[in-house]
Amino acid sequence: MVHDPTKVTVVDRLLAVTILPLLPRFVTPNHITWFRFGTIPFVIYLFAIGEYEIAAPLFLISAFSDALDGALARTQGLVSDWGKFYDPLADKLLIGSTAAILVGRAFHPFLALSIITLEVLLMYGAYRRNQRGEDVSAKHVGKIKMVLQSAGLLFLICFLIFDLPWLLAASFWTLVLSLVFAVLSLVVYRSI
Repeated sequence: MVHDPTKVTVVDRLLAVTILPLLPRFVTPNHITWFRFGTIPFVIYLFAIGEYEIAAPLFLISAFSDALDGALARTQGLVSDWGKFYDPLADKLLIGSTAAILVGRAFHPFLALSIITLEVLLMYGAYRRNQRGEDVSAKHVGKIKMVLQSAGLLFLICFLIFDLPWLLAASFWTLVLSLVFAVLSLVVYRSI
């Protein structure tokens, strides 16, 4: 089955009738990706100094913007080669930097290092495919990985704010499951 990066998904349709109409008309998918790049230093800084209550909403907005830029691109016919490469790069930087700070502290640095290493390998593979003129858009396994990573980090952030032990366990197992999908992504994207 050939992957079509321009195919509109159910989530895209839902966002097209709920959230996307709220965006100003001049906003493009690439603007949203640039916004995500711009939030990353603030997310890193706020998590690093332990301002979880401020960092959490910014992380959520930044992570959610990933769904917005993709939905906007696909529903408006604005899918671009730039977006196919830099949108996942922004996601990996957001997830990797947040994991480096929080996962290493809450669990074991090896878990954070595993997440970051797999993200670096995926970025390198995307770069190589892009250089060869191949499609670098996200496939289902990569999207599932991103959702699991975001959910695992969100559980961890909520644990740091609310101190509910079940959130810590949910975070750990969700992040471990995301590693499985990261390895599957390496195989699917032929990044190794």
